[in-house]
Amino acid sequence: MWNKMMQFLGLMDETANTDKRQDKTQEMESASDVISMQRKAAVVSLHTQKQVRLMLCEPQSFEEAQMIADHLRARRTVVLNLHKAQFDHALRIIDFLSGTIYALGGRMEKIGHQIFLCAPDNVDVQGAISDLLNNKPELSQMVSKSQMR
Repeated sequence: MWNKMMQFLGLMDETANTDKRQDKTQEMESASDVISMQRKAAVVSLHTQKQVRLMLCEPQSFEEAQMIADHLRARRTVVLNLHKAQFDHALRIIDFLSGTIYALGGRMEKIGHQIFLCAPDNVDVQGAISDLLNNKPELSQMVSKSQMR
């Protein structure tokens, strides 16, 4: 402001003022280059997805079904092995989890003898292995036959 008034009165020439402006502009540009270089040097993780958990559950009683449903509600995929559960408990667990999965918009797939994949809605299950189960002998039968030899 003071410089403009001095120029108006003719006590200061305009070229000296423009040189000072250019020097200040160059200083500001170099300072902004340093700041932008500092910003560019920051390391940013490109992986923004959170870690996905797969729960392996082997319930023996119906009381454990609620814990499994809580995993599904937390959007975790569950592989359910019912080999150790009694038949009536296994049926109740399957019924309970089927309702839970339906309510959550998920999917349940049989992947083996008494083994089920329970997937919430954020997991895309593709393919089927049911044909393999129908055409191949059970693993337990294969193991027992090999032990007999």
